[in-house]
Amino acid sequence: MADGSREVAVTFAAAAVGAVIGFLFFTDRGRRLRRNLEPTLENLAREIQQFRGTVNKAVGVADEGWKLVNEALGEPRRYPTPRQSSPF
Repeated sequence: MADGSREVAVTFAAAAVGAVIGFLFFTDRGRRLRRNLEPTLENLAREIQQFRGTVNKAVGVADEGWKLVNEALGEPRRYPTPRQSSPF
């Protein structure tokens, strides 16, 4: 992309961001949209936190499963750190 066209693209992107910010903060409809959007974003953040906790629990269960399999088979650990019991 030539320097001139890149500058034009950046200018249009900055203008679009400015227009969105102006709409959200300086118009009644934008303020209403922000007020309606806030609870939705809070719910999304809460769901993501719960999902993160679920993934961490699943990783812990998988780790314990690998430990039990390795102990049952009598295989020594082959991974670089003592807490790493699987290649994943």
